[in-house]
Amino acid sequence: MKAFHSLAILTGLILFSFIAVAQNGEKVYKMYCMGCHGADLKGTPAGTSLLAENLKYGNETADISKSISNGIPNTTMIKWSNTLPAHEIGELTEYILGVRKSQPSQKKSAETLTFSTEDYTLKVEKLVTEGLVFPWGIEFVDAHRALISGNKGELYWVVDGKLDPKRVTGLPFIYGTDLVGGMMDLALDPKYSENGWIYFSFSHNPKNTADKTSPAMTKVVRGKIKEYQWVDQETLFEAPDSVLVVGGTRWGSRLLFDKEGYLYFTTGDMQQSIAEGINPQLPSRAEGKIFRIYPDGSIPKDNPYYGQKGTLQAIYAVGTRNVQGLAQHPVTGEIYFTDHGPKGGDEVNRLKKGGNYGWPVITYGVNYNDSPVTSLTAKEGMEQPLTYYDPSIAICAAEFITGALFPKWKNQLLITALKDQEIRRLVIDGDKVLGQEVILKGMGRVRDVKIGPDGALYVLTNAPDALLRITPN
Repeated sequence: MKAFHSLAILTGLILFSFIAVAQNGEKVYKMYCMGCHGADLKGTPAGTSLLAENLKYGNETADISKSISNGIPNTTMIKWSNTLPAHEIGELTEYILGVRKSQPSQKKSAETLTFSTEDYTLKVEKLVTEGLVFPWGIEFVDAHRALISGNKGELYWVVDGKLDPKRVTGLPFIYGTDLVGGMMDLALDPKYSENGWIYFSFSHNPKNTADKTSPAMTKVVRGKIKEYQWVDQETLFEAPDSVLVVGGTRWGSRLLFDKEGYLYFTTGDMQQSIAEGINPQLPSRAEGKIFRIYPDGSIPKDNPYYGQKGTLQAIYAVGTRNVQGLAQHPVTGEIYFTDHGPKGGDEVNRLKKGGNYGWPVITYGVNYNDSPVTSLTAKEGMEQPLTYYDPSIAICAAEFITGALFPKWKNQLLITALKDQEIRRLVIDGDKVLGQEVILKGMGRVRDVKIGPDGALYVLTNAPDALLRITPN
């Protein structure tokens, strides 16, 4: 009996040790790794998935520990042995292995799935599952053709739901593709059928090099495509050299033409240091802003900072963190936007001329290490969100539902989530969100959603990179 009692104690100690290692490993992961590899280990634009069937540098304990300790040259994976003690690297390794082992075996899923919602059973078709690399934005040229922007600097044609193997050539150098920048959103001129203008935003440094010490900022251009060749490029927005940023990792950027023909675009706060964190509040800086220009890049005279010296006069609103969704209500004409917050604090807002949306003076979120950004959630002269998400869903794109396929959802707002891999349907009345529902989940990080010419929902996902089509079943 005494031997049995000792064995039970030993077993309990071993189990306790395993639990303690797992818990500490998870804590280390959330502190240092989650920003690049995602809360669910499925990866982000800044880091690969740790749940892939075969990791590039090996799946065994020694392989993973070595990658953490020594880093991986020519990537953003640094040498963590300079920061973490050996026992924490071991605990982190065990945590990653434990999560990997707990995952169901990876099998190719069906090309068509269904999801049940309050009003419809949705049919989800996987139109494109191979050939896209980190798709970012989609726009339909006509009933048969769409353009998709790729973060690494690609423009893809999709024809009748199939990826065209030929690529558009002659595009500008795209900087920052390993810093969550790269080529971002695109838009078509309201008179595209007449003039052929295509607009897109991308992270840019004037030296056109991959040097991460080069000052950079989001840039907006327009051009045309002739026989797969990008031609006639014009620069519409490029920040002055004096306000460029070194080492930025939150770039924005969504584009929107409103019904009056103005072009709106966004910039992220560029993840500045504490000393520079107030820049989204300053109209002399480009970080953390929503801009409004004419299609040719000229500035409307009724912009709130027009004619004011020392300001960027294309600014329409200030105090945003990382706006990645812009959508105009089909009836009221009001523009709504999503602001990707810190840990907690993702927001849905209504755009107001000259509005100040508070970042980083007010927020409902905290830093990724749980330290406070600020003690304030409200301040006079700063706008409050219609709704916010805590914990964060990693909010991204926005689109109002139009067309005849979803009559029960007419004029309701769709927002997408990266971390939570979902699409939400919001019922909005002015400044109020009356209700919301998750209508799609678990198909990947939802980067963009658009209503196609046929009224279907077209969805771009990352991890996996895919184009989906959603219709009522």
